[in-house]
Amino acid sequence: MIKLNVTHRVFLAILAANAIIVLCMFLIMQWSMDRGFLKYVNQLEQNRMERLAAKLGKAYGVSGSWEFVNKSPDSISRIIADTVTELSPQSPSSPVATESREHVNQQDVNPNRRSYRFERRIVVLNAKRSPVFGISNPEDIQLFKPIFDRGKVVGFLGLLPNKFLSDSHQLKFVKDQKYLFALITLLMLLVAAAISLPLARLLVRPLKKLAAATSHLSSGRYDIRVPVDSDDEFGHLSRDFNALALSLDKNEHARRQFVADISHELRTPLAILKGEIEAIQDGLQDLSLESISSLQVEVFRINRLVDDLYQLALSDVGALAYRKSVVNLVNILEDAVNRARLELTGSALTLNILMPNHPVLVFADPERLAQLFDNLLNNSRKYTDAGGTIVIALDSAAGCATIHIKDSQPGVSEDERTKLFDRLYRVEGSRNRASGGAGLGLAICRNIVEAHEGAIEALHSPLGGIWMRITLPLSGGDNV
Repeated sequence: MIKLNVTHRVFLAILAANAIIVLCMFLIMQWSMDRGFLKYVNQLEQNRMERLAAKLGKAYGVSGSWEFVNKSPDSISRIIADTVTELSPQSPSSPVATESREHVNQQDVNPNRRSYRFERRIVVLNAKRSPVFGISNPEDIQLFKPIFDRGKVVGFLGLLPNKFLSDSHQLKFVKDQKYLFALITLLMLLVAAAISLPLARLLVRPLKKLAAATSHLSSGRYDIRVPVDSDDEFGHLSRDFNALALSLDKNEHARRQFVADISHELRTPLAILKGEIEAIQDGLQDLSLESISSLQVEVFRINRLVDDLYQLALSDVGALAYRKSVVNLVNILEDAVNRARLELTGSALTLNILMPNHPVLVFADPERLAQLFDNLLNNSRKYTDAGGTIVIALDSAAGCATIHIKDSQPGVSEDERTKLFDRLYRVEGSRNRASGGAGLGLAICRNIVEAHEGAIEALHSPLGGIWMRITLPLSGGDNV
């Protein structure tokens, strides 16, 4: 089976459409030619009938009766031939005057058509409408022309309608016209084929560029881009492809950075563990409670990092368990504040709490929301200077509950705030393992909020630090 590429398929589709159109035009022209020319011949024959009726009237006047038809049967044929000579004296070979000489080669005419020659379709009736000359069934003729002699009707002349062309010259004329139509049709098909192939290549060119770029993209070249040359569907597809390539490029860069950061985060505590264990093995350091505590701290840091990675992985694949129900957000937030209160006050931080007096109901997992608030409060405690202030507020409006956690200095620049939810990202000033974590807490917080169909954003705090604003939909859109 022959496999055609897209260019050939588009070419054949365009060519087939043009061929169908041209063929329909050819058939319509053929039909119009046959019908129109036959109508034209019949109209000429009607004009000829006027002359024939006048000549028959004169012949009747000379004879005084229709007896001359019986005495000389060829007399009407001669009169008919004279009307054709008068009809087209300058053009005896014209397709509409083919009987002007009676020298038509009868061998060239289909015998089935001879009966439709003009003289064989003529009928002459006397004044009493009795047949005088012509076909035996005059009832097939609907219209008769009166024959006058000295103003008196002496007979009637009728003509059986012509159903198809019977003369060789007429047939040749129609055949020549049909041959010309066929040549024009063939020429139009050749022109359509000559135009269709370049047009198909032009239409498929953007698709080929996209196919080539996709091949490079699948091989790992995420920097590939497709030029956008139009504003049609191909242009939109090119823009979407470029956006996809940019997203993949960013994701690949983030993946490499993530692996490098994880390696860095694990290397330091493992190096400390290895060094202290080797020192104990070599006898350079005594095995004491102090050394064991130091080893335990490093193990705790590794365990915390692995646990955060596990939680983040579960959230990414949607496997993090959520047991949602209608809960009071006020109670969950107050419990989180009470858990963190001791550490916050121990860091000499002032805590301001603004809670509504009515319940704020949300459809959520209380354990995951508790994890969310614990992470955010712990983050504020770590990165707020001693003597600072943390404001925790909750309000509800327009079917949403909004939690505000604002802290005082140090602040974060706008560029850094957009990266706070990136994995393993930490502001340079906070890269201190004595106080800071691995940089996964806020990424986990964002996943928890998004799993509850909410939004979280980091803004500049009026107190000089960071303002974490979390929006969650109310249960049923109510805030009672």
